[in-house]
Amino acid sequence: MNRFARAACALSVLFAAGAASAADAPSCKTVRMSDPGWTDITSTNALAGVVLAGLGYTQDVKTLSVPIGYESMKNGNVDVFLGNWMPAQQKFIDALNEAKAVEVLGTNLIGAKFTLAVPTYVSDAGVKDFKDLAANADKFGSQIYGIEPGAPANANIQKMVDANDFGLKGWKVVESGEQAMLAQVKRASNGKDWIVFLAWAPHPMNETFAITYLSGGDAYFGANFGGADVRTLARTGWSAQCPNAATLFRNLKFDLAIENAMMGKILDDGLEPTAAAKALLKAQPDILGPWLAGVTTFDGKPGLPAVKAALGL
Repeated sequence: MNRFARAACALSVLFAAGAASAADAPSCKTVRMSDPGWTDITSTNALAGVVLAGLGYTQDVKTLSVPIGYESMKNGNVDVFLGNWMPAQQKFIDALNEAKAVEVLGTNLIGAKFTLAVPTYVSDAGVKDFKDLAANADKFGSQIYGIEPGAPANANIQKMVDANDFGLKGWKVVESGEQAMLAQVKRASNGKDWIVFLAWAPHPMNETFAITYLSGGDAYFGANFGGADVRTLARTGWSAQCPNAATLFRNLKFDLAIENAMMGKILDDGLEPTAAAKALLKAQPDILGPWLAGVTTFDGKPGLPAVKAALGL
C-alpha cells in the first residue's frame, strides 16, 4: 500500500470514527415527550413528531400534568418537554436545577402571554384590573376558572387568594382542563354572564372570543400581561447521548402565527394533531430548513430531503 493509499485509509477510519461518535445511541430512536394537555404543546409536539418520523425516529408522547411531567424527567422517564413557560414555572425549574435533572436546549417561543382575562363586555363594564374583581364578587360567583389540577398557574392564583391580595379572600379556584375551561367561557359569553379565567397567547381563544387581559397581576404572572418565553428542556444527559436529535430540538423555533394556525386546525377544524402538523408543514415547507440544519436521519442520511420526501414535498 503506497503512502497516499495509507493516508486515504487513515482518513476514512477517522471519518468513520467521527461519524460514529456523532451518531445517536440505539436507545435514542424513541423520543419520549410529555404533554400537560395544553393545545399549544399538543401542537408543537405534533410538529416535532412529524419531523422525527421523517428522520426515522419514533415519538412517544405521555399526557402528564406539569408536576408529574417534571418528576418523570427527573426520574429519566421523559426525554424532552417543549412547554417550559417562564417565568411562571420558575419554582419547578429551581427544584429541577437543584437536582441537576434537566438542561435547557433553547427557547422555542418568544412573546407569549399568560394571565387572567375577562370577556370584553365585562371589561367594558369596568373590570380592567385585578383590583376590580373583588367589588364584583357576586357577578363572578367568587370564582376564577383555572386549568388542569396541579398546574403552576392554579397554584399561583390560590396563593393570591390565600394572601387576600386584591381582596380575593374566600374566592374559589375552579380547576379543570383547558377544553372544559373554554367551554365554560363559551357558555358565559353566550349569555353575557361574567367570568374571569386564565387566558394565554398563542391560542385561538384570542380570535374565538373577544377577551381582555387584566392588568395589575405582575407580582404573580409577570410584567406585560404575564409576558413569557417558552423553553425546550431535556433530561440531563439526553443531549450527550442523542446529539443528532438534540440538534433538532435546539433548532425548533415557533412563533405565535404558527402556533395559532396549528391550534386552529385542531380546535376549530377538528383535525387530529398529526394531520394538522402535516397540513401546516406542507403549506409552509420553508419552516423545515432552519429546523433541520445540521440534522441527519437516525441512520445518518441528510435530514431535510428525508423529511420533505416523507411529507410528499
